[in-house]
Amino acid sequence: MKSEKEKVVHSSFWTNIFNPQTEKKDLKQSLQPIPLFQSLRKRDLDLLMKIIHNRSYVPGEYIFYQGDPGIGLYIIREGEVKIYRENEDGEKINLATFSKGDFFGELALVDGEKRSASAIAQTEVRVSVIFKPDLDEFIERYPKKGIKILDGISSIIAARLRKLNEDYFYLLNKKLKLSEEDDHGNANK
Repeated sequence: MKSEKEKVVHSSFWTNIFNPQTEKKDLKQSLQPIPLFQSLRKRDLDLLMKIIHNRSYVPGEYIFYQGDPGIGLYIIREGEVKIYRENEDGEKINLATFSKGDFFGELALVDGEKRSASAIAQTEVRVSVIFKPDLDEFIERYPKKGIKILDGISSIIAARLRKLNEDYFYLLNKKLKLSEEDDHGNANK
């Protein structure tokens, strides 16, 4: 018998296999505000929607694990997803929490490297996924539209890198000030 502390997580495996086509209008509305797709026309979005896959997850279910192959970009249609990274000591460090309209995993569309963090559903989650092989084929078939998407990905990565640089600079500056205060305190003793 399971103790009260053990949490049972039911897989949405069969739901994802038999997931019905989502309403096109709803999906388009989810895509249009995302910077990756803002420069695409409605006609272009119709073509893109052919390569989008829909998935559902239950609370506590992993969308992917740190170290998994990076295979796609996830767009949250409903629910909340927590992104965390596990350090060498096994400690889980929360990096971000995303909700409806947010997206994550965009680096997988660029480099296909292993996931640098894990993503876990906090609530019931519905996502739309663009897998790298599908996007690569889309870009090959429609290079002008593909360049617009890649430009959008580049803009997002650049914005997130700038934010990371600012955070790093802030923490470094804070550490230097604390170190100086500590040096002055020790010098007065």
